[in-house]
Amino acid sequence: MPTMKINVGPIHPSTHGVLRLVVEVDGDTVKGVEPHIGFLHRGVEKLMETRLYMQSPSYVEKLDYIAPLSWDELYVSAVERATGIETKERAQYARMIMLEFQRIASHLLWLGTFCNDIGQLFTMFMWCFRERAKVLKLLEDLSGSRMFYVNMRLGGMNQELPGDFEERVQGLVDELESRISSYKEVLESDPVFMERTKGVGILKKEEAINCGVSGPVLRAAGVEEDVRRSKPYYFYDKVKFRIPQGRESDSYDRYRVRYEEMFESIRIIRQCLEMMPETGTVLGMRIKLVGPPAKPDPVLVSRELPRGEGMVYMVPDKQKPYRISLRSPAFINLAAITRMCDDCRFADLFSILGSLDVVLAEIDR
Repeated sequence: MPTMKINVGPIHPSTHGVLRLVVEVDGDTVKGVEPHIGFLHRGVEKLMETRLYMQSPSYVEKLDYIAPLSWDELYVSAVERATGIETKERAQYARMIMLEFQRIASHLLWLGTFCNDIGQLFTMFMWCFRERAKVLKLLEDLSGSRMFYVNMRLGGMNQELPGDFEERVQGLVDELESRISSYKEVLESDPVFMERTKGVGILKKEEAINCGVSGPVLRAAGVEEDVRRSKPYYFYDKVKFRIPQGRESDSYDRYRVRYEEMFESIRIIRQCLEMMPETGTVLGMRIKLVGPPAKPDPVLVSRELPRGEGMVYMVPDKQKPYRISLRSPAFINLAAITRMCDDCRFADLFSILGSLDVVLAEIDR
């Protein structure tokens, strides 16, 4: 029987982004998937080469509207390295806390929408957004904005921490830990969730490495790789945390890795609170013209973003980057869908795509 090619998408931006999949099917069996991207392309890297260094944080955050703080910090860290500006110690701990809260918020949104994608209980969607709203409220109070924070400044952040910062953070992580702990029993006792994730979208360890995937997708394949451990930045080499891994490398393992990572983020936040100096400022430089020293070397900075390893390669110039290139973890992870969907059921295509946690604005750039 001949196969047939059908279009899935372009999908509306309110879901995973503007993505088109050309799917080759034999009845209900998928024989091939070809992702078509570029619907959101706007030449981010070239535009950043026309802007002054500290004009780009507000723009680079739009790459990942789910975890904008992560890209903000990554880019500003690259500028700090190019200009030789050191980040204040208290500000480093504050950044770690905010980055881990951003990771939790990102994973909560992913889990809620993933359950919605595969027809699981709508209750889980509401629970995840309930917890995420409290994280966003804290980040809003720390930065002055709810969605796009633009909170990083060279050497620190844009405003001082509130007086009740430690108390609020401790109370929030205690509440998150209690509430998120109840998710597992609800999810793993649901036959629909288990059937739609167990044994679905398998990406073997060797394939995952060869495809270059990173983050939860790679760790779900049984690879113990986390930039916070392998190339530690700030004080990640001084805090203790576990790197969750999977065994079967299916959609279920990708869920479990992200679920367990939220508890590890809570663990890191608590340690940062204990280790953070009680005195000192977190304020960075005011936005002004800055430039690197004469004949600067190119810089390469990598971070463990919620979706995987993100990188900024920059060739500095006087007041703006001469060349800049961004490595999007979601771009590499999406490419692996061609391996993961071989001989799967057509209905499982959406479970597999959802388990990758892609953001098309970051992929297209």
